[in-house]
Amino acid sequence: MNLSVYDMLGQTVRELVNEYQFPGPHSAVWDGRNAYGDKVVSGTYLYRLEAGQSVKTNKMILLK
Repeated sequence: MNLSVYDMLGQTVRELVNEYQFPGPHSAVWDGRNAYGDKVVSGTYLYRLEAGQSVKTNKMILLK
């Protein structure tokens, strides 16, 4: 399973999960920081979840 956050230009902000997960419910929390640990600005971001053959991309809004 892979769960990543992207900015609106499609650039990777942070990879939250990249490992095999057994079937069942899981959760992940994004703390509003990029891969370097810097806080990102408020705005619209995309998340992309890949699990097996399924891929889902959706928008989210980060407010500070």
